[in-house]
Amino acid sequence: MRPIHKSSEKGGALLAVLWLTAALMAIAFSVANTVRGETERTGTASEGIRTYYLATGSIDRAMLYIQWGPQFRNTDGTAKFWEPGMSRFHFVFPSGVSTVELIPESSKLSLYAARPEEFIRLMLNLGVVPEQAQEIAAAIVDWRTAAPTGPFDEYYLSRTPSFRARHASFEELEELLLVKGMTPEIFYGSFVRDPQGRLYPRSGLKDCVSVYGLGGAVDVNSADPAVLATVGLAPEAIAAIVERRRATPFKTMQELQGLTQGGGTGRLMVGGGSIWTLRATAQLRLPNGGFSDLRRTVSALVKFREPGYNPPIEVLRWYDN
Repeated sequence: MRPIHKSSEKGGALLAVLWLTAALMAIAFSVANTVRGETERTGTASEGIRTYYLATGSIDRAMLYIQWGPQFRNTDGTAKFWEPGMSRFHFVFPSGVSTVELIPESSKLSLYAARPEEFIRLMLNLGVVPEQAQEIAAAIVDWRTAAPTGPFDEYYLSRTPSFRARHASFEELEELLLVKGMTPEIFYGSFVRDPQGRLYPRSGLKDCVSVYGLGGAVDVNSADPAVLATVGLAPEAIAAIVERRRATPFKTMQELQGLTQGGGTGRLMVGGGSIWTLRATAQLRLPNGGFSDLRRTVSALVKFREPGYNPPIEVLRWYDN
């Protein structure tokens, strides 16, 4: 008969081996999961960088096309590269596709010249509640007004960290984030639900105002619907303009006849201005011929100079996102 303590030792050893095996399996699973996660993150990062440079290259190509202008024509008479009135480019590359939106600063209201009531109407059109819209409009006017003090200075000095209103011209659009009543949702835009419960993007104030605008008329081909409503167009006219320019841009003011019966055409123009925002959104092409779900958007604020200047195009500001 075998001693009982030897069986106990064998049983304990077997149990230890089982626990050790389970621990090694858990470690192996954890390592495999970590490696898989890191591989996926590396792939996503690599894809993001490639998409970023695809969008960046699209900005460069768009500037070149605009510089070449309408002098080069196709056999059917259409512009080979660009002509006034065009609001976007669609580029097809071996590695992916990109859409570049052409947004002149003349499509936005001027932060210098717009009247307080226009700021109020604009923010109401962006979904801001009336009391907040009035407060923000008053704060914008106070910020740009040259004066030793203003009605909002005490509020700004009470903030942490405290600061003073400029009481001078806006130098950067992001200064609007500092004015009393402004929120990131109002400035950058947000998503809201339609009557069917579907989400759709709502523009922000940054899409509708500019520190480079001169006031007056706005470009009909690129002005945000909220801006079109602010300058006096009826909802039916705005819907007709947006639908028409989505298919083909307006090239002359005569093409607006019949679309704006309710007035407001006195604040519209085609093109105009030398400062534009070029916004490119790119997608990579996958090995199976489809397109990646990942999109990257970059934009550049550029100034097109008069003939004879070198360089002919100056990038005033670059936005990576």
